[in-house]
Amino acid sequence: MNNLSNNQGYKRDKQKFKRYEKSLPVHRIELDVRFLERIGDTTKRHYQFSAIDDYTGLSILRIYEHNNQVNAIRFVDYTLSRLTFRAEVIQTDHGSEFGSQFHWHVLDKGIRHVYIKPRRPQLNGKVERSHRIDDEEFYGLLDGIVIDDTTLINERLREWENFYNYGKPHPVLNGQTPYERFREKTGLSSV
Repeated sequence: MNNLSNNQGYKRDKQKFKRYEKSLPVHRIELDVRFLERIGDTTKRHYQFSAIDDYTGLSILRIYEHNNQVNAIRFVDYTLSRLTFRAEVIQTDHGSEFGSQFHWHVLDKGIRHVYIKPRRPQLNGKVERSHRIDDEEFYGLLDGIVIDDTTLINERLREWENFYNYGKPHPVLNGQTPYERFREKTGLSSV
């Protein structure tokens, strides 16, 4: 093995990673759900449903008290009503909330529903990364504050979502906001 020719030896990659993205905005929407640790002394459980456009990074967030297919269907309808464009593919993991009812609901809307490979959350990397940003920059500010009202949490989350989409420059988008990138690539003026 030590006598390999030069063309078969180890070659160092010049670029450590390449950001994966679809070639068109709105081609693929990544959906995911995460359990939120109890905020303060509240006894209620909360789940954050997240959708993010694979190309622009536009994010839509909503909190529900239950993690089930009914809320997943409500969330996908909410997401589609907020977008001014038509999504072509919705990508999810194999969570129980994305079961057969959800799958057929998405197909009935004329949108493909694809599952990522089991135990591969990195295939839903953009929405997973957005969860980390939400933790650091939104939920970190709520440390010690008790919010027991889902409606109030959703109002605050909507304010955060607007800042994330319209006011926060993203390094992976060369300093653009997701909205600026969307406008640049589509020529449309509203989302």
